[in-house]
Amino acid sequence: MNIGKTLAVITGGASGLGRAVAERIIAQGGRAAILDVQEAAGHSVAQQIGAPFFRCDVSVESQVVEAMAAARAALGGINLLVNCAGIIGVGKLLGKDGPMAGDYFEKVIRVNLIGTFLCDKSAAAIMRGNTPNQDGERGVIIHTASIAAFEGQIGQVAYAATKAGIAGMTLPIARELASLGIRCMAIAPGIFMTPMMAGLPQEVQESLGKQVPFPPRLGKPEEFAQMVQSIVEIPTLNGETIRLDGAIRLQPR
Repeated sequence: MNIGKTLAVITGGASGLGRAVAERIIAQGGRAAILDVQEAAGHSVAQQIGAPFFRCDVSVESQVVEAMAAARAALGGINLLVNCAGIIGVGKLLGKDGPMAGDYFEKVIRVNLIGTFLCDKSAAAIMRGNTPNQDGERGVIIHTASIAAFEGQIGQVAYAATKAGIAGMTLPIARELASLGIRCMAIAPGIFMTPMMAGLPQEVQESLGKQVPFPPRLGKPEEFAQMVQSIVEIPTLNGETIRLDGAIRLQPR
């Protein structure tokens, strides 16, 4: 599928990795709609890059269905979904103040994992009505996992669980949707320069970057967006989780 012909929905598109994906798609001639819970930032970014914005909490099914329908109407269809919405969910199983609250664990699961699932099924239901291209393809779904799915650190019990779940459901979804000509892939980024990371002291950023074997720096959101484009344009990429991490392997803490 040509990136210049994509009609994309990007969740979490108001900042970080999601914004970089939206910017790249539009720069390549495609169209993108931003879904995000950050209303002020969403409107601002949408105006800057020329994309429609729809406020959406991906953990609420009714909001996902409504926002996906609105995006479809605004774009004239949907043939690409990039799931970038998520929360960090830091916390120990047994913290200083006692065991982790079940409600907190559930919240992280609901936003990161269930939110991805809700967006997947809503977008896929729209994509199956698309006219297939010459390869029989109707659409592409891309998940954002994390290397924490494989080497979760202390304090990442909830976050790592969600990212492992996202990676784990990529292949079953790809297999199920294959008959419809819809692919499903996941990207597992390493340590990337995101708004949260940008708020850390410069020396902390440099220290984290030096932990990456090569290149010894933080990943750039533009590189994540470049990977999204490669997935879109290479039809045999399907059902896999790609690590985008400079060969880093996370230590316990």
